[in-house]
Amino acid sequence: MSVPEDEERLLPLAQRWPRASKFLLSGCAATVAELATFPLDLTKTRLQMQGEAALARLGDGARESAPYRGMVRTALGIVQEEGFLKLWQGVTPAIYRHVVYSGGRMVTYEHLREVVFGKSEDKHYPLWKSVIGGMMAGVVGQFLANPTDLVKVQMQMEGKRKLEGKPLRFRGVHHAFAKILSEGGIRGLWAGWVPNIQRAALVNMGDLTTYDTVKHYLVLNTPLEDNITTHGLSSLCSGLVASILGTPADVIKSRIMNQPRDKQGRGLLYKSSTDCLIQAVQGEGFMSLYKGFLPSWLRMTPWSLVFWLTYEKIREMSGVSPF
Repeated sequence: MSVPEDEERLLPLAQRWPRASKFLLSGCAATVAELATFPLDLTKTRLQMQGEAALARLGDGARESAPYRGMVRTALGIVQEEGFLKLWQGVTPAIYRHVVYSGGRMVTYEHLREVVFGKSEDKHYPLWKSVIGGMMAGVVGQFLANPTDLVKVQMQMEGKRKLEGKPLRFRGVHHAFAKILSEGGIRGLWAGWVPNIQRAALVNMGDLTTYDTVKHYLVLNTPLEDNITTHGLSSLCSGLVASILGTPADVIKSRIMNQPRDKQGRGLLYKSSTDCLIQAVQGEGFMSLYKGFLPSWLRMTPWSLVFWLTYEKIREMSGVSPF
């Protein structure tokens, strides 16, 4: 018995603790991707909040004082009115979020694929299994990461509140966590978790499912090998599909998370994600669900590209098998 134990101690960490290693590696890849594309995420969030019809109920003048601007003008406006570095406002909780979220979803998806569902002998993985696995992975990862996502969304709106003459809500990331916890309790940290996991399920059905399906299709049915070209093509496809599926749920999620709340942590604008959806469509039209689609797509595509190329590369460098 001692020989196998001695041999196990000599194994690389990635082989001794495969799930923990994959969690950390995906978190590292997500951090690189988040830093590279975060300004587009901030721009997307600001666009999604403009023209919010439900604010009229509270007599908020933000709707009139925040005219619609396109992606480029919104980004330039942030730089001119708030400063260049404000394009990364909220990046710290965003990194926290992606370490937890990406780690959780990647480990869950691979566990489902390799252990629960299983591939066939010819390495074929049916699309329906990939769809279910992607959605379940998104739900698990996002539920774990919801508190950090909540802080990220609210901190992204702080610069806009300052321009509108409203008092800032938070002094920093840790103050934001503490304030939300004190005002809404543990439950307050999971505000908006329902639309959040709905979005995550759709996004990961687009991202994980598309990447996994396209990659293995190219490897098994074309002359392409499991290399950077295949990874790049697969990630470009996954970014587009994820944006199309996830943008409406992202709009609803952002609005619910950013709405003002009473002392019990209940939202003052929307009763539920369905109520938010109905109010948005009735007050602003169906296409309001795709506000911020362009920056979302332009962010999702390079994010997906950077994440998957980095993730596949560091897996290779760490001695972990390709995804």
